[in-house]
Amino acid sequence: QVQLVESGGGLMQAGGSLRLSCAHSGRPFSNYAMGWFRQAPGKEREFVAAITWSGSDTYYADSVKGRFTISRDNAKNTAYLQMNSLRPEDTAVYYCAARFGVAQAVELVATSGYDYWGQGTQVTVSS
Repeated sequence: QVQLVESGGGLMQAGGSLRLSCAHSGRPFSNYAMGWFRQAPGKEREFVAAITWSGSDTYYADSVKGRFTISRDNAKNTAYLQMNSLRPEDTAVYYCAARFGVAQAVELVATSGYDYWGQGTQVTVSS
């Protein structure tokens, strides 16, 4: 079993930056692709960013491309989401997710493509 714990959320003014962390435990972290999703009130959970197990490939939603960066540190069993130039529309609960093994991009951008989920961390961006 894998446990995922997000941290780093909070309240930020538009234009600011936050870095979310996702601590992974229970199974070897390097075996898992990692993703970040978000869910705003009244909306479906949506893809934000993903990174393959090796870190060689990353994928982003168009809405965050150029502003957010996903990364991972396999030595620390942690994935990160650096969020810059935050906008009020980025306000949501952010979830990290883990998928075992090799995966194609089409799998990594879908909620159904993941095996484990964290509990989420709130990000609120004020205008």
